[in-house]
Amino acid sequence: MGLTQRSTGGSILTQAWLQGQDRRLVALAGQPNVGKSTIFNILTGLKQHTGNWSGKTVGLAYGTPRFSEDYLLVDLPGMYSMEPQSEEEEIAADFIRSQACPVIVVVSASALERGIGLALEIMEEVSQVFVCVNLLDEAEKMGLTLDLAALEQELGVPVAGVSGRLGQGIQAFEERLLTFLKQNTGHSQPRPSAPLPEKLRQRALAISQRVVQGKRRFPSEALDRVITSRRWGIPLLLLFLTGIFWLTMEGANGPSNLLSMAFQRMYVWGEELLIRWQVVTPLRSLLMDGIWNTLSWIVAVMLPPMAIFFPLFTFLEDVGYLPRLAFNLDGCFRRCGSCGRQALPMCMGFGCNAAGVVGCRIIPSRRERLLAMVTNSLVPCNGRFPFLALCAGLLGTLCFENHTMLSSLFVLGAICLGIGLTLLVTKLLSMTILKGTSTSFVLELPPYRMPRIRQILVRSLLDRTLFVLGRAVCVAIPAGILIWVLAHIEIGGQSLLSHCVYFLDPLGQVLGLDGVILMGFFLGLPANEIVLPIMLMGYMGSQVLAESSTAMMSHILLSNGWTALTLINVMILCLFHSPCTTTILTIYKESRSLRWTILAILIPVSIGVFLCLLTHGIWILAGMG
Repeated sequence: MGLTQRSTGGSILTQAWLQGQDRRLVALAGQPNVGKSTIFNILTGLKQHTGNWSGKTVGLAYGTPRFSEDYLLVDLPGMYSMEPQSEEEEIAADFIRSQACPVIVVVSASALERGIGLALEIMEEVSQVFVCVNLLDEAEKMGLTLDLAALEQELGVPVAGVSGRLGQGIQAFEERLLTFLKQNTGHSQPRPSAPLPEKLRQRALAISQRVVQGKRRFPSEALDRVITSRRWGIPLLLLFLTGIFWLTMEGANGPSNLLSMAFQRMYVWGEELLIRWQVVTPLRSLLMDGIWNTLSWIVAVMLPPMAIFFPLFTFLEDVGYLPRLAFNLDGCFRRCGSCGRQALPMCMGFGCNAAGVVGCRIIPSRRERLLAMVTNSLVPCNGRFPFLALCAGLLGTLCFENHTMLSSLFVLGAICLGIGLTLLVTKLLSMTILKGTSTSFVLELPPYRMPRIRQILVRSLLDRTLFVLGRAVCVAIPAGILIWVLAHIEIGGQSLLSHCVYFLDPLGQVLGLDGVILMGFFLGLPANEIVLPIMLMGYMGSQVLAESSTAMMSHILLSNGWTALTLINVMILCLFHSPCTTTILTIYKESRSLRWTILAILIPVSIGVFLCLLTHGIWILAGMG
């Protein structure tokens, strides 16, 4: 194990860094969804995020293979051909042509013809190629048997077969690969006179027919006829999401209360310890009432729902459902003047909007890529889900006597509203400042796979839950200090916090909210996770919160005048407000334009303000205001 580095560009951007390495480069190439990143993780011992859907790797990853520190393995983005049709394919093809290094081509045993076609194209570009046939277990389930010795003879290059997910054949693969690399110590020689791609495809079809025995079976075909059908695809999606939200909200209350009680005991111990150490009262209050209370609020409220939601969402990703979701939404995006690939980064946005913006690189057209980047923040990221769930649960308590299923439907309604406005804004932009026609694309539906429970838990809890929680904690510390300072420094007999709230309150009243709520969204710009703690500290001022349970937080919000209208409009602003700082910087970096970055901020803010004004107006006209 050793060095790993990610890059957002191809060989041109990384050439200077690569030239500084004293190890030999080895490229890892392959089509999307053949398990290439899984092979990379196995060879390097790294834990790079992998997923059962196309377009996950959009940059370059570097790692030292565990079998030798003399080499540097480069994981290239997925590519269908050496004739690039998208940015990630251009990155991969440019790297292979320019670096003159050995290339490991990973192909799928269940779709050998397509993988061989890419391997033949790469073999016409460089001379040192090693073919790794992955997913042998899936080919066996489909009733296929591969003659790997015959394939090696046909191609004239080393071939090894593995099942990366099961760890089968890895040792033999590593041994043959190391032998291959030691025997080919020079630079891989370019071959400028490449045959036409059509001839290569025909050759791949002759080869695959000779080395593959058996009749292909598609065990998931009947299931896909239901899940991807026009009649049942979207209703099943809504049913899945409703179940996820219900389990999240129902299961989070107990752990949240337990965490709250634990943090309250730790607060008492910490307070006693600081008194014993004779820490002055202002500093003690800053540490415990400002920093500690903010951290405990975030952990108690956010950790339980994330620990439930992320494994469930990762489960859908691992079994192969997310590509089907994108397939079901493809027609919607096409009718809005965009590319169906926009559904993929939108799905990534549910995890993190910044990651969703980076995922827009899989869209080849710049116009459609801008459409996807500008609208990505209209779907809620993981940092907004706990706050949405709390508001939905509180709304259910006010209106329906705490009916959890109806509360989960409120969250689902918010998600559907975000998706609907993503489509609407995409349509409006494609008719105005981003006019153009939709481009065609190929979306591969991988076979359903048995979920890997251990990896799901590790990936969802470590890579997602703790990562998001850690980011929130880092941002919460300065936010807690700032709010404490604002609450304890007085001007004219009133705290700075009161002055800020008083200044924002008129605008808040117009929107059916108040000044504290607006201050929470303004100061929560660095991260969505700290919006709720800022609001709670704004209401508490210099007072000390007794406990950080969901029930206590709900009591504080209701006692400060929150009504059903307030909860509805807070959920609207939670959906539609400025992207977090990380997402804003990512949009600017990816678009290389201040204009589109500003537009990506103004669009959700304008929608949020308009909808709050609309609901407040309807509320007043209905005589409830």
